[in-house]
Amino acid sequence: MDVFFYAAPAVIMAGAIFMAVVVVRRSLDMSRAWNSGLTAEARCVRSFTTTSGGGGDTSVSTTLHHVYEFVTRDGRTIRFEEPNGPATIIEGDIVTVHYIADRPERATAYTPRRGLLAAGTVFILVFCTVIVLVCVGFMVGVHEFFSMWDSAWNGGDEFEGAGLPF
Repeated sequence: MDVFFYAAPAVIMAGAIFMAVVVVRRSLDMSRAWNSGLTAEARCVRSFTTTSGGGGDTSVSTTLHHVYEFVTRDGRTIRFEEPNGPATIIEGDIVTVHYIADRPERATAYTPRRGLLAAGTVFILVFCTVIVLVCVGFMVGVHEFFSMWDSAWNGGDEFEGAGLPF
């Protein structure tokens, strides 16, 4: 039963670390695309929404997606999907996209806002770090508690008068 007190925080930490990796990767992709200097005119070929949540007391979250298609300088036709775009863009609209020559499928239609991108990335990384630190602290505290509990049941004198570790 006490393995639950280690497994649950480990799963939460893995999720936080995965989220941090995804955010950093996307941030780097957007920054590289903006810094590459390569742009193209892209057509919005599709827009759609996805929803998540909405069971019981949870709220519904709706995400707007756009699918863009453009031709690179070397003549390749690229189609990519980007979430959370502006609601003012509809199918058929022409937008400017920024892309990297060797990975044009990681293009972005977002206008360059480096400060906002950096601030958002730092915020998410701090949030994920706090989650990981809380989980590690919880695991250490549980370990100390179970160690004292075991020594009390095995006749050790460590537990008496030591109090709880948290």
